[in-house]
Amino acid sequence: MNGTPRGANRILLALFGLVFLAVGALLIAVAAFPAAARWWQGWAKPAAESLADLAHSTALPGQGGSWLWIAVAVAMVLLVIAMITWVANQGKGRASTLVSTAGDAQDDGAAGRVAIGAAVAEQALKTALAERSDLVGSWVTTYELRGQPAVKVRVLPRQGVAPHTVAADVAALVQALDEVLGFQTPVLISIGAGARSRFTKAERVR
Repeated sequence: MNGTPRGANRILLALFGLVFLAVGALLIAVAAFPAAARWWQGWAKPAAESLADLAHSTALPGQGGSWLWIAVAVAMVLLVIAMITWVANQGKGRASTLVSTAGDAQDDGAAGRVAIGAAVAEQALKTALAERSDLVGSWVTTYELRGQPAVKVRVLPRQGVAPHTVAADVAALVQALDEVLGFQTPVLISIGAGARSRFTKAERVR
């Protein structure tokens, strides 16, 4: 529901995973196999000499330093900017207003406007779900979906709790909220499962 670039994230994760996998396999091979170690030594020494020659040939006029290091520094700065931009694009699409309607003109001639914040629905649903002992956790967020605010309710039932029962109860809470607010909001109910739900025991009061 949000604006997170999931496709780009998956591609980047796959590329980084392949690179780290290749580096890890190379390190293991160099440490475990003498032939791979000899190959690495035979390749690394000429590569280091070539890099030194390249740095010497690209030295700045009148200075001992190479302009390659300046290019590397600029590339690192651009990489940091790209990473900051990538992080800033994660989780976009959050909405702060659940509904906004224009009211009729009042007696004084001024038009009215009614706006209900997304926190109203989020806090109401969170409070109702927090009282349930059959849930390990619950999260309620509001996103922009096709230009319209929509509420996403994610719950994590305990092990052994029927998902359809939880879904029906959450749907009833959403319906009650719609009746209180006086309008119907699109809602996505997500039921998850994981190690937390398997190993967390319900608290009992005696």
